[in-house]
Amino acid sequence: MRKPQLVFIIALAGGLAACGETSSLQVSDGTGPSPKLPEPNKTLIPTVNIAPAIGWPEGKKPVAAAGTQVAAFAEGLDHPRWLYVLPNGDVLVAETNAPPKPDDGQGIRGWVMGKVMGRAGAGVPSPNRITLLRDKDHDGVAETRTVFLENLNSPFGMTLVGNDLYVADTDRLLRFHYENGETAIKSQPIKIVDLPGGTLNHHWTKNVIASKDGSKLYVTVGSNSNVGENGMDQEEGRAAIWEVDRATGNHRIFASGIRNPNGLAWEPQSGALWTAVNERDEIGSDLVPDYITSVKDGGFYGWPYSYYGQHVDIRVEPQKPDLVAKAIAPDYAVGPHTASLGLTFAEGGKLPAPFTQGAFIGQHGSWNRKPHSGYKVIFVPFSAGKPTGQPVDVLTGFLNDEEKAMGRPVGVVIDQQGGLLVADDVGNKVWRVSAAR
Repeated sequence: MRKPQLVFIIALAGGLAACGETSSLQVSDGTGPSPKLPEPNKTLIPTVNIAPAIGWPEGKKPVAAAGTQVAAFAEGLDHPRWLYVLPNGDVLVAETNAPPKPDDGQGIRGWVMGKVMGRAGAGVPSPNRITLLRDKDHDGVAETRTVFLENLNSPFGMTLVGNDLYVADTDRLLRFHYENGETAIKSQPIKIVDLPGGTLNHHWTKNVIASKDGSKLYVTVGSNSNVGENGMDQEEGRAAIWEVDRATGNHRIFASGIRNPNGLAWEPQSGALWTAVNERDEIGSDLVPDYITSVKDGGFYGWPYSYYGQHVDIRVEPQKPDLVAKAIAPDYAVGPHTASLGLTFAEGGKLPAPFTQGAFIGQHGSWNRKPHSGYKVIFVPFSAGKPTGQPVDVLTGFLNDEEKAMGRPVGVVIDQQGGLLVADDVGNKVWRVSAAR
């Protein structure tokens, strides 16, 4: 039996409980423009510290920041992960989860990781649909919901250009015709471009955003491994943001070396494209900080050969020092293993200070850190198009006193009334944060 298999059998024998090393730094130390990056701590048994998913008890909800309040915008959903607001105020929610990917679960390691994700609430079958939520009387609660699109394949990102609605399935980018006010789409999709998928599809989520003039689409494609352990031949077109020509479907790699980008948003003052990125695992509770960053055309951000600029990851063989020399350090760290997924800017929002200029980030929460990190929504203040200062908690309280997950925040978006919507895929709700009355 190979050592990696033995390691994970040992981890499993411990009941998938917390094991491995413990953080020596605070999450705040791994946050900001210049995070602390200690030496890697690669232990025999990787840290496995799961917050078991239990859902929200009756009458419970997250804790909102001072000056704000939170209430359920919609409940009883099925693994809601991503959100999009249509021009008439209707809210689309992707009810989705990982597709079947049998080659990603091979061996003892894959089997154990499947158990880990299942305990964390990520083991349910994908509903494969997009639901439309409508708050007709603008009271902050959706009165109606309809199945907007169904029979998709692990859908995630959505964006509208004119009457063209684009949906990023796990393996292709689709276009649907949409008329304002429609509550369901029955027409067949048109495929714009295939996206990396298949039976080995480690980071399966694909997000999409349109350029300001609508001529280009930007699509996130996560890596097919943690640090290239499946072979770099399996990483073709991955760990990247694609630029897709909307008219022709032709595409190119806009930026690369980005392990698992999810959130995409245009920073309102600079006009720059920003993304939220999950960094690598299994070199200690304090490494590597997830981050948000502006994305440079042609930029390389290190994965898998280096992290946070030019810090070499010695696990990767063979190394490529020529690429490492070009690696761009991200703009702003948001804490190690926080699983920062959602990203939206405060433009159009009506929350009080300090939530008026900056970025909201949905942090899905850690499994590879002790103690836990993430499991909240944070706000990073911006000035002149750049982050400034420390993040501020927006929503907390997703873990109970026993460190069990009542909810896990994912996608975030500003609604037409200026509130912040938060998809909670363990609580099966969409929360709405508004100014306190």
